[in-house]
Amino acid sequence: KLSIKAVRHREKRSLDANAYAWVLFTKIAESVGSSKDDVYEEMLQKYGVLFQDEDGYLPITVTADVDMSKIQGHWKFYKGNGKFSSYLMIKGSSEYNTAEMAKFIDAVVLEAKELGIETLPPAELERMKSLWQNG
Repeated sequence: KLSIKAVRHREKRSLDANAYAWVLFTKIAESVGSSKDDVYEEMLQKYGVLFQDEDGYLPITVTADVDMSKIQGHWKFYKGNGKFSSYLMIKGSSEYNTAEMAKFIDAVVLEAKELGIETLPPAELERMKSLWQNG
């Protein structure tokens, strides 16, 4: 027998906006001949939320020859001078608050629709986005 907390957790997971985003990443990947991980990274680069703390954004500067795809995390190129490159960290979608996830889902849904991929009805998308809570 499931507790009420377990049922609510299961319900949240079944309606999870992040899980739905991954469904769309997979469908987009199939449509464009890519991998779902590459599509996720592309969506983060285009629509992702930059990580910041109480002091603001946290840039990292590395020599220009460093391959940032080998550094754990998601990185957005910020600036460079040929010798050095600076990047900002992008939060993973599972770390988004409700408003951030709503904007991200809207952008991914739009990308999917532009490729002719069927998405959930607007009312279901709104319900899913409103229920999103990270953590």
